[in-house]
Amino acid sequence: MAPMIPVVHPIPVLKDNYVWLIETDPGQGMIVDPGEAAPVMEVLHQRRLIPTHILLTHHHHDHIGGVESLARHFGAKVVGSLQDAGRLPPLDLSVREGGSFSAGSLSCEVLETPGHTLGHVCYRIGDALFTGDTLFSLGCGRLFEGTAAMMWQSLLKIRGLAGVERLFPAHEYTLLNLGFVLKLDRDNSHLGPYRDWIFAQTDRNQPTLPTTMERERLCNPFLRADDADLKKVLAMDDESPVEIFAHVRTLRNQY
Repeated sequence: MAPMIPVVHPIPVLKDNYVWLIETDPGQGMIVDPGEAAPVMEVLHQRRLIPTHILLTHHHHDHIGGVESLARHFGAKVVGSLQDAGRLPPLDLSVREGGSFSAGSLSCEVLETPGHTLGHVCYRIGDALFTGDTLFSLGCGRLFEGTAAMMWQSLLKIRGLAGVERLFPAHEYTLLNLGFVLKLDRDNSHLGPYRDWIFAQTDRNQPTLPTTMERERLCNPFLRADDADLKKVLAMDDESPVEIFAHVRTLRNQY
């Protein structure tokens, strides 16, 4: 059976964050990682939607700053990682790996993806995966709490998901990540078409997100740490995928 294809709208907040608004049933929706409340309130009013759930991927303030105002105003249920419960706003639903819950007609699955933070989770709804700060277009999150091995396993988990086609990261980092990847992996023939599309989007002042699983599998070096071609580019034929991932992450930190 084909996966559900939920309708999702981006809400730009702060400097480069996106809050994702997911339509569920008529007049209802869910919101993901509201870093501030006012822009979200405005879009909800424009679209005449009431959020029933607020999904949190991790505890950083730019992902939770608007939670309490929105939850209080709409009576929405706040959902987040059980492991992170002490560092998140009060949760109505604490979730773990393999858990699921329903919001209207949609079913949401939980994946634990430690690395950026220890309690980071992603949410799968049909063909869509909301990746927070674990996976970006052409990038991944910094390792603030976890290890390279943790993050690599989290990325492998995402890469291996069958039926997920659209990826919804929480930040518009694509253009900056593109510059790094073009320098790192300049012989990757898949980067040219993606580069042209990114430039066209940014020229029109349009989001580069969501990205697709196919693009990221082909172009994102953080998903390709076990790829023979990338190993050759880096002259790291004998190193493990974790070592290659850690090396690429260090290079990106210094870029």
